[in-house]
Amino acid sequence: MAEQHTKYQQKVIRNYYDNRETIALQRLQELVTELYLTEGKKREKHWESVALHLGKLGIKPDTIEHLRRENKPELVATLLKKLMDKSA
Repeated sequence: MAEQHTKYQQKVIRNYYDNRETIALQRLQELVTELYLTEGKKREKHWESVALHLGKLGIKPDTIEHLRRENKPELVATLLKKLMDKSA
């Protein structure tokens, strides 16, 4: 049985999908900051989140794996800047 959504819920869902790229870019900005500030297991968890959001933005898995191997937040920040310039 198909779920029925109210008009308000439909609008919220539509807005989410319309702004998905912007949401992912914003979250990546936050995660780059976290990568600079954390170490150890917490940092690895942030890298997993970075990889997830980069994947949502259509970044190739090879590129994501390279960024994780290098473990340099500044590389992610550079890529993020390019993505933001492209989306503007």
